[in-house]
Amino acid sequence: MKRRAFIRQSAAAAMLSCFPAGLAGIARDQTPGRLERRALGRTGQMLSIIGFGGIVVKDAAPDQASRRVREAIEAGVNYFDVAPTYGDAEEKLGPALAPYRKEVFLACKTAQRRSAEATAELERSLRRLQTDHFDLYQLHAVTALDDVETIFGPGGAIEAFAAAKQAGKVRFLGFSAHSVEAASALMDRFRFDTILFPFSSCTWHAGNFGPQVLAKASAKGLGILALKAMAKGPWPTGAERTHPKCWYEPLSEPSLAKLGLRFALSHPITAAVPPGDETLFRLALDLARDLVPLTEAEAAALKEQALKGAPLFRYPQAG
Repeated sequence: MKRRAFIRQSAAAAMLSCFPAGLAGIARDQTPGRLERRALGRTGQMLSIIGFGGIVVKDAAPDQASRRVREAIEAGVNYFDVAPTYGDAEEKLGPALAPYRKEVFLACKTAQRRSAEATAELERSLRRLQTDHFDLYQLHAVTALDDVETIFGPGGAIEAFAAAKQAGKVRFLGFSAHSVEAASALMDRFRFDTILFPFSSCTWHAGNFGPQVLAKASAKGLGILALKAMAKGPWPTGAERTHPKCWYEPLSEPSLAKLGLRFALSHPITAAVPPGDETLFRLALDLARDLVPLTEAEAAALKEQALKGAPLFRYPQAG
């Protein structure tokens, strides 16, 4: 690692080790009466601190999808994220979002790891979402290092990403990852614009999962987006799945959900994407109207509680 890069990364790590981390390094628009917006890395974009995950409209009737999108827009949301793996979410989101397309930042993903398949999926997603470009296109849920090698190998998906950007079909390139190992490797291999990664108090403290990724992404100037801020942990064995769209147990009690959002957004993170359940998304919107960073005392108390939980992810990975 070059000395200048090492210094930047070390400084970022030092800053983040003093939780709650300061937000002085991220531009914020806190206009009264409007959902806060924050800068997305070096992209020049300002996004609402709450993102709309496409699963919110999965299996919804067309009028329901339109209403949910309209309510989000009226609440100040300008960041929408979807993927082909979210059932029929692309087909439902496309028509619902069409009246607002020029006003929003639309992100999509592909789980394909090879160029031809990624290109075909990109074209299909563009048609479904009724748009000629995505503001952000991302590798979806990269976890294994073997996938990283495939992505950057001959005929790998990164070739499709570069071609799509050159053709004007995508503006910015990013990835989501579900392991520290994969996230770190991706950041080392390519100058991505963004990272979408799980950041929650339990995985952070009990799983040692997140601090090192946030430090590295900050040092590299990536726009940082959060998944799982409202995650409690794995569903307990035999527990009733009260929110079928959530593969994990969410924080559904308002005071706990608010703490989860405050934990993530007390860091230099641009936005958090809540669970795809529509009631939890509305809860996140309501809670986001008056979010403030955690105090040191609150952060310490939250850490103590988080250490008692079962994290969704751990670093290093088991096995």
